[in-house]
Amino acid sequence: MAMRGHSSSSLLSNHTKERVTMAKVTLENFYSNLVTQHEEREMRQQKLEKVMDEEGLPDEEKRLRRSEHARKETEFLRLKRTRLGLDDFESLKVIGRGAFGEVRLVQKKDTGHVYAMKILRKADMLEKEQVGHIRAERDILVQADSLWVVKMFYSFQDKQNLYLLMEFLPGGDMMTLLMKKDTLTEEETQFYVAETVLAIDSIHQLGFIHRDIKPDNLLLDSKGHVKLSDFGLCTGLKKAHRTEFYRNMSHSLSNDFTSQNMNSKRKAETWKRNRRQLAFSTVGTPDYIAPEVFMQTGYNKLCDWWSLGVIMYEMLIGYPPFCSDTPQETYKKVMNWKETLVFPPEVPISDRAKHLILRFCCEADHRIGAAGVEEIKRNPFFEGVDYDHIRERPAAIPIEIKSIDDTSNFDEFPESDILQPAESTSADNKDWVFINYTYKRFEGLTARGAIPSYMKGGKR
Repeated sequence: MAMRGHSSSSLLSNHTKERVTMAKVTLENFYSNLVTQHEEREMRQQKLEKVMDEEGLPDEEKRLRRSEHARKETEFLRLKRTRLGLDDFESLKVIGRGAFGEVRLVQKKDTGHVYAMKILRKADMLEKEQVGHIRAERDILVQADSLWVVKMFYSFQDKQNLYLLMEFLPGGDMMTLLMKKDTLTEEETQFYVAETVLAIDSIHQLGFIHRDIKPDNLLLDSKGHVKLSDFGLCTGLKKAHRTEFYRNMSHSLSNDFTSQNMNSKRKAETWKRNRRQLAFSTVGTPDYIAPEVFMQTGYNKLCDWWSLGVIMYEMLIGYPPFCSDTPQETYKKVMNWKETLVFPPEVPISDRAKHLILRFCCEADHRIGAAGVEEIKRNPFFEGVDYDHIRERPAAIPIEIKSIDDTSNFDEFPESDILQPAESTSADNKDWVFINYTYKRFEGLTARGAIPSYMKGGKR
């Protein structure tokens, strides 16, 4: 009998095993959410009490504040039970497109608030084994509540797509800014690199490594300040962030440009001409990736500082130091960085700037930041930077915003059929892997009429 029982359990069909796993994940998420919601509510209450104590409010004012807070908590619970979907938003314009989906500017019909809606095709996520990556991104955006990270207000899904509703940052991204200008001045570079240092450190303090720091993922808000985005390659702390967790549920390489025997001006022009294409491809570019990440022998958060060094070089020189004919050639240059990381004499930069780039782009053991972020902030290149108030000061390059839906800092994209209903696919049977993807942020649901004053105005 025991033998027969063992034999029958080993012959369970893949369908049965998957149903068991699905039930397990559903129950785990249900109880995990209950605990998390209770903890978050307690934290909000404690934060309110702390703020009131710091302000020295009289008892009557405290009582009114607590009453208002309780009303918001009740409203939040009610609104959390409402089902959010595409019908709640009006699509205004496509503002970005990538290998697995696109980003649209949308307006919430009931409040009029404008958001950037990131749309990802489930079938592509499954086919390209991106489920772990997209779960890591969603979880980091839920956890990160920082001025340095793009804020996510909602996430939801339907049979076809996943949807992330993010704050709309009308300044565009650093890639667009760098493509508009030949190079940045050292003063401008100091500002953007200093802000990016603080942004990267905010992620490291949460226990994450970004792994994909590049100009495309440095967004600019309405006043020109930096915010980090695109956490799909972040190394997460949960098994649900790892590709292997989903693998048993069931590179093409493109040329970028020719750079041999080019001077700096021509190399910069060619890089810019092909940069946009690389941003939209599934391959992307290995230009910003630290050598230890390629080596598969282990790496840590210091790999993000290498990437920042490459970006700093690009800001000052006009193109990244390892750009080549193909991604394979770029990879070889990155791995051979001791010989290939050179500064062209026709684009002079200060010794302080060179020194910091070489402190970012060096062996991980000797890289600046190994002793903590303060080591970077104290570097002579950042002399005069007021880190505590940098976001309150004017940005190095100001951003002009004409209206709440101003997209002048974004490329033009044709419409697509990503929101059209698709035929049923085998991916529908794997839909359980996206359980617990839905999210609603407390301040997003309870805010009313909170459109910033600088974004008020008529549509263009």
